[in-house]
Amino acid sequence: MSNASLAARALALLDLTELSDTADAAGLAALCAKAVSTPGPVAAICIWPRFVAQARAILGNSPVRIATVVNFPQGEATGAEVLAETQAALADGADEIDLVLPWRAYLAGDEAGAEAMVRAVRQACEGKALKVILETGEYPDLDAVRGASELAIAAGADFIKTSTGKTARSASPEAVRTMLEVIAKADRPVGLKPSGGIRTLADAAAYLGLADAIKGPGWARPETFRFGASGLHQVLADVIAGGAAGQASGPY
Repeated sequence: MSNASLAARALALLDLTELSDTADAAGLAALCAKAVSTPGPVAAICIWPRFVAQARAILGNSPVRIATVVNFPQGEATGAEVLAETQAALADGADEIDLVLPWRAYLAGDEAGAEAMVRAVRQACEGKALKVILETGEYPDLDAVRGASELAIAAGADFIKTSTGKTARSASPEAVRTMLEVIAKADRPVGLKPSGGIRTLADAAAYLGLADAIKGPGWARPETFRFGASGLHQVLADVIAGGAAGQASGPY
């Protein structure tokens, strides 16, 4: 596959993300415009809950989906707070909920509490996609990644996602391979979202290669695979236009 074809494949799987601390309404409008512009559209935008209603008004019936985050980024809100945040985002027009697993509690042994939160959000967003963010870069080993993946899927996750992008270590090939292995053994369809630190065409190609090897070359589609990134959009657009494969700048 040529670089341009690979970049086009990755762009169609992109959750174009703006979760910076300086996000504002003007930036949201620009993000929505970028999401539907040539050579797009992307799969979705991923934004703070406070911008969901504005994004819905701008995007209307566009094929670009609106994802938002709850229990983000620390993963330490109460179940009631997370449920209220989820319900408000859905009422504002969110199509997808990216929930941060209470991973510190999970790693401390509170698997039941982590599972209960995922199940509650799953029930609240029935009919909408639920992505569960594991924050794999903070786990002590791949066994913990495997356990969290299994827990999230058992509790109803439609996707499992590596990272918030707010910690020192985000997505890694090792974690993604482990997550794909769990997905391959699931008794229902489950998607994957590598996120955080994905800055180059080579980064995207590495994760797509893992998906192709473990799940098959036709598996990674917007319904089953997403990239969470911000600056990667420009990198991919440049390659599609015939430019060199550079590197994204700025934070996730």
